[in-house]
Amino acid sequence: MEEKEKKEERKIAINFENFTFKYESQSKPTLHNINLKIYEGEKIVIVGPSGSGKSTIGHCINGLAPYFYKGEVSGKLEIYGKKCKEIFEHSKYIGTVLQDSDAQFVGLTVAEDIAFALENNEVETAVMKEKVKEIAQFVRIETLLDLKPHDLSGGQKQKVSLAGIMVDNAKIVLYDEPLANLDPLSGKYAIELISELHKDKKLTTIIIEHRLEDVLHREIDRIIVVDKGRIIADDTPDNILKGNLLSKINIREPLYISLLKYSNDNLERCDNISIFERIDFSTAKENILNWIKYNSSPKKAESNKTLLKLENISFSYDEKRKILKNIDLTIKKGEMISIVGSNGAGKSTLSKVIAGFERQDEGKIYYKNLDISNESIAKRAEKIGFVLQNPNAMISKVTVFDEVALGLKTRGVLEDEIEKRVIEILEICKLKPFRKWPIKALSYGQKKRVTIASVLVLEPEIIIVDEPTAGQDLFHYREIMEFLKRLNEYGITILFITHDMHLMLEYTDKAYVFNEGKIIKSGNPSQILADRNVLKQANLRETSLHYVAEKIEINSEELISTFVHYEKNCEKEQKKAGG
Repeated sequence: MEEKEKKEERKIAINFENFTFKYESQSKPTLHNINLKIYEGEKIVIVGPSGSGKSTIGHCINGLAPYFYKGEVSGKLEIYGKKCKEIFEHSKYIGTVLQDSDAQFVGLTVAEDIAFALENNEVETAVMKEKVKEIAQFVRIETLLDLKPHDLSGGQKQKVSLAGIMVDNAKIVLYDEPLANLDPLSGKYAIELISELHKDKKLTTIIIEHRLEDVLHREIDRIIVVDKGRIIADDTPDNILKGNLLSKINIREPLYISLLKYSNDNLERCDNISIFERIDFSTAKENILNWIKYNSSPKKAESNKTLLKLENISFSYDEKRKILKNIDLTIKKGEMISIVGSNGAGKSTLSKVIAGFERQDEGKIYYKNLDISNESIAKRAEKIGFVLQNPNAMISKVTVFDEVALGLKTRGVLEDEIEKRVIEILEICKLKPFRKWPIKALSYGQKKRVTIASVLVLEPEIIIVDEPTAGQDLFHYREIMEFLKRLNEYGITILFITHDMHLMLEYTDKAYVFNEGKIIKSGNPSQILADRNVLKQANLRETSLHYVAEKIEINSEELISTFVHYEKNCEKEQKKAGG
């Protein structure tokens, strides 16, 4: 009752009443009867599966829908008690950090992009330069100010977008999956930065994000859960986490929450379970040890047949910046490998060199002991498939079916075979219902699945996937990763460029850690995450499972491998029960 009275005393920043929205290109509404009040000064998180409508709620808040993404509206949406009649009116109150940073850049350099709002407000040049420098230092991009935004890594682009928001005076800031392209430690810093901005500038903050464990690194007032275009929960983080709603709709719970549930711990004993540093895990130790005892995982046999070998690979985009420095790397047939490291460390550049999109300055690339260093992109594509991080950079057709079929058509595959293979892949990637849809009508996560499907349909011997889990909910994460795993079991070798530490732990046999263009460590993923010096150098971050293991003094590698094994068994049992 007291909490309710406090809310009533505050101004309502955003008010949805019986709000429904239907995109012009769709026959049915994406949002149904939304009723939601967001109070001034609140910090909330909106979560939901891919395609649930959570991003559309964001588009309606900032005015992109219906003024840019055309559609029909019924019901009421007010910003500070006013019904905005054009996108400009929304922008007076709301600053937005888009998930797709490329769509947000307006300046030729990073400095110009950050300064854009200041220029519009006619701020004096000297003041503007000082402000840009100050903000760039705050988000750790001061060395990038003279570079072009489009030449940056995904994570660096996200930081530029954050900096651009900081210079404006918006009362409400909306972050659309701000962590999607950030390495784990940068993600932690981003959440700290968002929290600091929220407090210092007394903002109303709305975060749309899949990575709930990372978001909860700092306190959140409410979690809004969206599914199938409707709000199905609106509660405190503690109440949401104590229930089973998130797992039911395929949103990954914080790992430590899942662990406590798996080991039958009583979550009701904890008052602040949304912040794991405040939990006394010692009382759960006995349950966790018993759980490990009965659920330990088997070891996987290692391959000894070399498929791809890189020797002394170096690469630079210009004479000033050497991106890759003397890389030696061996990938064996049938392995699932992860390449991890900080934003801008050279991970994505390495994948482009392997696939032939960039030509190395020095060194050799061997495939089955044959030198392919000078092969064309087309020739190399017969062996190596490559899925880019940004789906918009790969898409060239209008409909989902045509995009996935494109590679087969260019190879002269017969129409009947194309139909069969495309439909099969679309079913696996849960895209069959969208096969006739225009791709522009899909969510970012759905677009990502389209690009993965377009490569998987070609059945290459090696697949490189740059950030496969970006923009994916747990269900689609599992669908894609389990499909890739099945391909791997048939002998396909898979290389992941990823920031997702759980993906690295759960699916890959070996990890290479990059920092400043060099490999600083390689080996078993669990062992790598136990090496704090490496984590610090490479901007990686321990998962909450490592924290639990340390607190109750048990082996972190054993805990993690058991956790991963147990989750997979649970998933198999669920499939059997449902099938």
